[in-house]
Amino acid sequence: MTQSTETLTAPHPFGQEISQQQLIETFNQCRQWEDRYRQLILLAKKLPTLPDNLKQQDIEMSGCENRVWLGHQLLSDGNLHFYGDSEGRIVKGLLAIILTAIEGKTPKQISEAHLLALFHQLGLEQQLSGSRLNGVKSLIHTVQNITKHYIKG
Repeated sequence: MTQSTETLTAPHPFGQEISQQQLIETFNQCRQWEDRYRQLILLAKKLPTLPDNLKQQDIEMSGCENRVWLGHQLLSDGNLHFYGDSEGRIVKGLLAIILTAIEGKTPKQISEAHLLALFHQLGLEQQLSGSRLNGVKSLIHTVQNITKHYIKG
């Protein structure tokens, strides 16, 4: 995928240098929940902290135990760039997984993605607490609502 020369708001490596296939391969090597937990923390460290000026109320998710921000930018090629941050390391790692699956894709491609299935494939869905799983579902729901806005027809 070629990246245009336009300036991305809050660039990150997910979906570009870190692919969904790489995530699957990495997590499939994890035999214990602790290993998956460690991978989530490593992913969180790779997601740059959003500058304070981007942590705006209109992109802050409500109802989350940790503060979470999820913003997006429509690129000139019609693809979407998503960015975000969280105060919680695990939530930030979960956000990084979502960003990996949706970054730089068209709204139609994102709307057809089975994001929750990815968490199952990574062996995370069954390990997350109810509140964290609800948070993941809320993030996915927000992404889907954003993409619906851009899908014409």
